[in-house]
Amino acid sequence: MRKNREQLREHLTEVLFDAVGPKIKPPVGIILGSALEVADLAENLDDVDTVCFQLDVFQAQRLDNELAARAIDALVVTYPDLWDFPQQVPTLLYPVPERGERHLKIDMIEQAYHTLAPHGILGVLSPYEKDQFFPQALKKVFGKVHAPMGGNNSVLWCQRGADRPRRRHEIAFQVRIDENRSARFLSRPGVFSYGKFDDGARALLEVSQIEPGARILDLGCGIGTNGILAALRRGPDGFTGFLDSNARAAALAELNAAAHDIGPFEVQISPTGGDFPEHSFDVVLANPPYYAQNTIAQRFIEQSKHYLSPQGVLYLVTKQTAAVAELLAENFSTIEAFERRGYTVFRARA
Repeated sequence: MRKNREQLREHLTEVLFDAVGPKIKPPVGIILGSALEVADLAENLDDVDTVCFQLDVFQAQRLDNELAARAIDALVVTYPDLWDFPQQVPTLLYPVPERGERHLKIDMIEQAYHTLAPHGILGVLSPYEKDQFFPQALKKVFGKVHAPMGGNNSVLWCQRGADRPRRRHEIAFQVRIDENRSARFLSRPGVFSYGKFDDGARALLEVSQIEPGARILDLGCGIGTNGILAALRRGPDGFTGFLDSNARAAALAELNAAAHDIGPFEVQISPTGGDFPEHSFDVVLANPPYYAQNTIAQRFIEQSKHYLSPQGVLYLVTKQTAAVAELLAENFSTIEAFERRGYTVFRARA
């Protein structure tokens, strides 16, 4: 199956370059995509000046390694937004990830329009044969969509027209703190907790105990909901750290934390765990995603052990109870489990 997908991708890449190859002008920007997909496109561009955009610095690091292994000279950048490119580019290529978030796809199309130089070209490689989503989505923004023969509607390209107003895709939502207070959070596509407060996060905060003046680390913070709500319970003293590998998440956590009176805080973006002082937090809050065969949960647990003080506590929420319990047992001596809202919240102490 994997080989068939690779062969299909190779065929569609050929169709794309046959269609837009003569129109490609450097520098070329490549939007998101897996390390293998982006490297394949960059390799087909030969020595053309290429910039690869990623939202996540961990994915950017993987892409850097793949490009280096193939001796491809391309620049990898991470920004909260595609249109944060320092200059407009004449060509953008978008290898759309399979099972990608619909709202993020729409956001990338919108931002691609404003990242392109006048009359610039956007080429799209969809993972779906006879794609029904992108032709309509692209037409809404670009006006006209081209579908080369042999691409089965999986290869599409558009040309930027006249200037149009920017549209930033975002949703704000409220979370009740107590009977008298609520907190407002701004969220955007491509970041965990887009448009709603996750039930897992609710369960995590229902179990967690936050003492006045505590030093709190929101690990894998997303837009910062857990750290901010915990800090509002903690009071004005103490400190809150926010850590994520996603550049957009870090920017939103910074914005949301600044909008609330939570006392001192710092937001860091890192693929490996940041550089807060070792053993400097009383509480770590973690809500790892449920994919990648628990590799992210394992990384969160190891980072928590590094950052917690000797008396510190990790609160971690999951639906993969058995696997996460085993990982916790390898790193912590005391583990308790609580069932909330269909999730398991672990409380672990060194």
